Amino acid sequence: MAISNLQWDRFHAAIANASALKIISGLTNLNPHSVANVVKAAEQGGATFVDIAADADLVRLVRGLIDLPICVSAVEPTQFVSAVEAGADLIEIGNFDTFYTQGRIFEAAEVLTLTKATRALLPEVTLSVTVPHILALDEQVTLAEALVEAGADIIQTEGGTSSSPQHSGVLGLIEKASPTLAAAHAISRAVNVPVLCASGISDVTAPMAIAAGAAGVGVGSAVHKLNDPLAMVAVVRSLVESIATVKTATKTAKVPG
Repeated sequence: MAISNLQWDRFHAAIANASALKIISGLTNLNPHSVANVVKAAEQGGATFVDIAADADLVRLVRGLIDLPICVSAVEPTQFVSAVEAGADLIEIGNFDTFYTQGRIFEAAEVLTLTKATRALLPEVTLSVTVPHILALDEQVTLAEALVEAGADIIQTEGGTSSSPQHSGVLGLIEKASPTLAAAHAISRAVNVPVLCASGISDVTAPMAIAAGAAGVGVGSAVHKLNDPLAMVAVVRSLVESIATVKTATKTAKVPG
C-alpha cells in the first residue's frame, strides 16, 4: 500500500521549501521494536519522511504504523526490489557510515556503478544517493554531478560520524557537522536536484545545512540511540523547529535602507 497523495504532496513541498526532515533508523537496524519506536516518533514529532533498512518485512511493519513516505537504504541494488514491492516510496544508496567502522570504503566508481544498476532495476522510483565523505570536496562535487547524470533524484551528504570534534557544547556540534555542511554547500551549487545534508546533524546545525543550500536534513543516531520514545519525539520536534527558524529569519530580515 502506498502513502496518501496528501503525504506525497507534503514531501515534495518540504523539499521545494527547503524544510525536509528525514529520520533514519539505520541500515543495519532490523529490530522491529526499535524501528517502530523511531518511525512513530518521526511522525509524532513532525518529520517529513523516514529512512529504514531495505527489508520487505520492515517496510510492511512501518507502512502499517505511519502515513509518512518510507525511504529504504541499502548498498545492494537487488534488495530494493522487494522493499519497493512491499510499499517503500523512495530508495537510498547510502548509510555508508555503517560500513566505515568495518573498514569498508566506498569509492566514487563503486557508488556510480551501484547507482546505474539500481536505476536500471527501478527506473521510476525516486532515488537518493549519498556521496562518500572520504572523497576530497572537489571529487564529491564531480561524483554528485555524475550521479545526477546517471539518474539520481536526490543527493545526500555525510561525514559527521567520522569527524572528531575538539570541543564540547555548541562548538563541538558545529565541528561534528562541518564535513557534511561543507559538502552540502559545494554540491548544492553544482547540481540541479535537491541535496539532503545528513550525518552528525543536530538542532544546532540543521539551520546551517538549510542556509548552506540543502533542501533538508537527515538525522539518525540523535534519535534512534535514545531508549525513551518521548525523548525521541522531543528531538524530532526540536529539529523541525530549528529548521523553521531559517524560514522565519528569512521572512523577517530587513534590507538596510
